[in-house]
Amino acid sequence: MSNPDEQPNRYEALARAHAFRATIVAALGEDQEPDAPRGWRPVWKRPRKPKSKEAKKQELREQRRRLQDAGRRRLAAAQSRRPRSRQSRIGNAAARRDARALSRVRHSDAWLW
Repeated sequence: MSNPDEQPNRYEALARAHAFRATIVAALGEDQEPDAPRGWRPVWKRPRKPKSKEAKKQELREQRRRLQDAGRRRLAAAQSRRPRSRQSRIGNAAARRDARALSRVRHSDAWLW
């Protein structure tokens, strides 16, 4: 265990933290007058700038294009899952059955006899 003499004094650490906080507040410019130009501010404290009509229209254009592309992808995915015709299903099933039978014969030792 550490010696109690080696442990920092918690009151000194608290005083250092308070002093550091004061320097941060001064650096951020929180104590300036409201009319004076401000320094760096976090995003959530910055005033909002209204968008121009052209910027709004451009954003809506991009959003509409994104949604249309998503709709096309969704439609293509739905089309690919549509049921096949009965004839192709029968043919595929017969082919699968044949392949299964051949596979069973191939993996058995029937050919040795």
